[in-house]
Amino acid sequence: MLYHTSNFIKFSTWRTFSSYCGIAPFEYSSGSSIRRRKQSHYIGDRKMKTLLSMAAVSAIQSDQELKKYYHRKLEEGKHKMIALNNVRNKILARSFAVIKRGTPFVNIAAVNY
Repeated sequence: MLYHTSNFIKFSTWRTFSSYCGIAPFEYSSGSSIRRRKQSHYIGDRKMKTLLSMAAVSAIQSDQELKKYYHRKLEEGKHKMIALNNVRNKILARSFAVIKRGTPFVNIAAVNY
């Protein structure tokens, strides 16, 4: 991720990087009569998309917060790949937030008060 973002300088937000990777959902419509579900654009950095997919699958298995998030999306009726795409975007949002803030990631669910 450091290479593709040029040490987080090339992209200002995680949403622009998500679009670069091809995992940002775009609305598909043709005029006013044809509406389809939102889908990711086929043009994108496939290597980064693959790495984020593997990271998302691993995170669903090991991170309890992302596991709950993934299952909550499935219970809402989302397709499995859309829920996985949501996890990918959440990973990007977390990583950009940690870099921009300059503080380490704190897992709030694991912190005991």
